[in-house]
Amino acid sequence: MRHLEEVSIKVSPRDREVLKKIAMTSMASKLVAGHAEFLAEIAVDAILQVAEEVDGRFEVDLDMVKVEKKKGGSLRDTRLIKGLVIDKEVVHADMPKIVRNARIGLLNASMEIEKTEFDSKIHIERPEEMQAFLDQEEQMLREMVEKVKKAGVNVLFCQKGIDDMAQHFMAREGILAARRLKKSDMEALAKATGAKIVTNIDALSEADIGYAELVEERKIGDDKMIFVEGCRDPKAVSILIRGGSERIVDEAERSIHDALSVVRDVVLEPKIVAGGGAPEIEAARAVRRFAETLTGKERLAVMAFADALEVIPAALAENTGMDPINILSEMKSRHEKGEIWAGFDPFQREVASMDLRNVYEPLRVKSQVIKSASEAASMLLKIDEVVAAAKMKPPKTPPGEEGGPPE
Repeated sequence: MRHLEEVSIKVSPRDREVLKKIAMTSMASKLVAGHAEFLAEIAVDAILQVAEEVDGRFEVDLDMVKVEKKKGGSLRDTRLIKGLVIDKEVVHADMPKIVRNARIGLLNASMEIEKTEFDSKIHIERPEEMQAFLDQEEQMLREMVEKVKKAGVNVLFCQKGIDDMAQHFMAREGILAARRLKKSDMEALAKATGAKIVTNIDALSEADIGYAELVEERKIGDDKMIFVEGCRDPKAVSILIRGGSERIVDEAERSIHDALSVVRDVVLEPKIVAGGGAPEIEAARAVRRFAETLTGKERLAVMAFADALEVIPAALAENTGMDPINILSEMKSRHEKGEIWAGFDPFQREVASMDLRNVYEPLRVKSQVIKSASEAASMLLKIDEVVAAAKMKPPKTPPGEEGGPPE
């Protein structure tokens, strides 16, 4: 671990080119590899947008990069929205579908008349009394909408329900509203727009309002979605993934998640190593040098650890049909000559300097891999049995084998 730390390449956490190379490496073997550069740019933009500097270090909340996927269009139609995409539609047909210079309110309370918690009976003797009750309910909903309007809100996102009557009143006031949003969407909207989530409609004031240049309902594929764009320095963003089939869209989502994760790792800890099995060979050399200082069984254990590290480049060579012994020998020879980033390039099927081929990985990931593998091996050595994840079902016996002739 210490040796990898020493040989790692120090980078700037805001170096877009390095981050892009890291993201592209993570997607090199994926189904979307042909669009790796395009998707890597989106991943880097997203992480740098939500990264916040605290005491000279960066913090990145991956939950603030919201990934939405919709089948249809091309993978090249995938784009980063510096704001949010909400998978909801405007609640009332008469509400505006587009609002410019949106003043956004976030409400974690229902705009409905709540039922009492206890059973009660009301005796009504005349039709006018019944009408008075209905009028009172309507007046309460009207007052709720009036409070929203008075606060200056023209776009309301509600985490709970909105009564049909309240929807009608808001439509008349030209307020765009969406209801039953997820908690994560509300939190992301707060980070993106600067709005505060209010839990009581009476407490809604101008100080709680967020801003976006544009809020618009658009039809994406077969569904309608609300786009919140043009936020001032948003600390929450969305990536809308498009693709020709469900499989492509799902694969693109997995690939983008991997790219976002490795870019975040470099922003958090700006140190990288080259790929292609080069760090493992370099680490194995360091471990073997350490083994020379030991005697007895301890030395054998340390040598076994070095052998285990070399399994990674050997597996890379084997997966491409090459002879792992020849490849490992060549890699070790070049490392001995001082080429610390000599690794195996599976596409060209040759040993090459991986730093010159822009194949990079975060040091943080490489360290975690070695820690996790060591811990898993230690755990297996401490126990005698392994519990299978699922019970094996016995194979079905052909009819007639056990119970006499077939029916």
